Amino acid sequence: MSQFRQPLPEATAMPHTRSRHLPPYRGIVAVDAKDFTGHPAIEHGAISQAIPQLLQRAFERAGIAEVWEDQRFPASTGDGYVFGFDPAWMPFVIHPWLHTLQDVLTEFTVHSTGAVRLRLRVSLHIGPLPDSGGEFDGNGTPRNDTHRLLDSRPVKAMLAASNENITHVAAILSDRCYQDTVASGYTGRHPDHFIEVPATVEGKRFDQRAWLYVPAPSGNLYDRRILGDRVVEDQKTRREDGGDRRTAQHGAGHQSVSYRADKGNLNTGTVHGGQSVSNIDGGGDYVGGNKAGTVHGNQGDTVQGDKSEGRR
Repeated sequence: MSQFRQPLPEATAMPHTRSRHLPPYRGIVAVDAKDFTGHPAIEHGAISQAIPQLLQRAFERAGIAEVWEDQRFPASTGDGYVFGFDPAWMPFVIHPWLHTLQDVLTEFTVHSTGAVRLRLRVSLHIGPLPDSGGEFDGNGTPRNDTHRLLDSRPVKAMLAASNENITHVAAILSDRCYQDTVASGYTGRHPDHFIEVPATVEGKRFDQRAWLYVPAPSGNLYDRRILGDRVVEDQKTRREDGGDRRTAQHGAGHQSVSYRADKGNLNTGTVHGGQSVSNIDGGGDYVGGNKAGTVHGNQGDTVQGDKSEGRR
């Protein structure tokens, strides 16, 4: 009888009992189709198949096909896709890949004559994950957090508030991803292209600092309700304590939004993306320019003062 017995797997060591090597750090990208269940059931299979094909096309067109070719622990989620990759590529995944993905989805919608409109939420994260080539690689807290970010309130609200004919991609970055790649200057996008938000998920114990990025903004994306209640409360606290005020004024018929930032900037803009930033305490930089979303996702900034940034 013993010849038929299979050896039991080695028991996993209890945490905090001994030191072990960290798993390798991996970048993680996860995408999810908006309103997937809203499509007729007959279209679900075609959409599930199209998502990885469109992702691959975007990686190739962005000039980073290696990320797709060398993907780790890939998995289809039915209405989305997730995989790990060498985190050294993360700056390029943020830009130009997200911008290119916006272009690819725009073309997909045009060629499908509007019959199938595919809009994606994207989450990006970095963290240690098992990656030895085994069946259960890629499981761990960073992977879980990536999916929580994808399901979080701000990125869902951002995509829902935008124009479905223009904005096809809304991305959310974990704070670790943002700090390592954007704030440190490795990504070809200025930090002002990103919006800090509290990422919360209804019904889940999840609350993390995160950053939104929309390659082709449209609609009422400056509505402060999109950012989450806690952000609004924090901004009220800063206003009461003194400091700097940001005011986002929308066009006629739209709400005006006032909020504060940490570094003394006055931010004014419209729902179409026109925006100017000035330091009302004096001695700061003045930033003027337009962030106007088109179907190609072009954004531009002109900076005057101590810093200069050409149009992108």
